[in-house]
Formats: sequence, structure tokens, C-alpha cells
Amino acid sequence: MNEEISQEFKEQIIYRLDESLRMITISFGKLSEDDIWKRFNQSSNSVGNLVLHLCGNITQYAIASLEGLEDKRDRDAEFEAKEGFAKAELLLKLKKTIEEAKTVLLNCSLAELMRKREVQGFTFSGIGIMIHVTEHLSYHTGQIAFWTKQLKNKDLGFYDGMDLNIKNE
Repeated sequence: MNEEISQEFKEQIIYRLDESLRMITISFGKLSEDDIWKRFNQSSNSVGNLVLHLCGNITQYAIASLEGLEDKRDRDAEFEAKEGFAKAELLLKLKKTIEEAKTVLLNCSLAELMRKREVQGFTFSGIGIMIHVTEHLSYHTGQIAFWTKQLKNKDLGFYDGMDLNIKNE
């Protein structure tokens, strides 16, 4: 039974990671190169900053932690950047990071999913880490979508062609 739960957990996490990446990709398609590094004000982050931050967070939590690799993250640099990556480079960097995290998750044993470890001063099991990565990615996906809508004043069409008003039976 535990292996069934482990497999279901992995499948659901991967679905959510892919769903966030799909929405970020759609948002990126609506943004110009200049839009990527725009900030609403000095206290806000650009889409470029958010993507660098997501790559850093996913690498630190899901890849380095679950794989037992050295944590080389420079979190401050993620927010200090004001340029340095083109739109296509950022999206590719995020895609590669998410794919690597998915591979690590798929190869994670039940024991590793249950093992506690410290990341950023917090103690999480492997399950807790993947929940964190999923909700953190989702949170910033919403910010990217919101900022894209603010800049472009148009619906992003995340669910075009789907009837979301169907009731549960």
C-alpha cells in the first residue's frame, strides 16, 4: 500500500509542476523581452527575477536536498538581477530545472520521501520538500500570470476550450 501512495503522490506532484510550467509558458508567450525585466515598483520583482528565484528554490529543495548534493544557491542574486537572460533562456532554464526535479522525484525511494532533512533552516521530509516546491511554484506562477495580465490587459486563456462549469456527480 505504501508504494501505491508513493506513486500516486509522485504523479500528482508531477502533474502540478507541469501545470504551473504550462501556465508560465503561456504567460511568457504574451510578454516581450522588455516586459521580462520590468518591475511594478522598487519593492516588486520582475518576471525574470521570479524565474531565477524559482530555479534557485527548486534546485535547492528538490534537486540538491533530495539528491544529497551541495547547496550552491545564491538567493540574493536571484532578486538583484535586472538583466542577463533573454526570455527564451529563462524559460528554458525553468523547464530544465523542473524536468530535473521531476526525475529526482521519480527516482526517490519511499525511505527517501520519508527521511527528514534540513533545508534553509527548516526540517522537512522528502514529501514535505516536494509539497513546498509545488506550492512555491504555484504561488509564483500566479504572480507571473497576474503581472502578465497587468502588462497586457488580456485574458491568458489558460483553460481555453475547456468547460470549467461542469458539476461534480
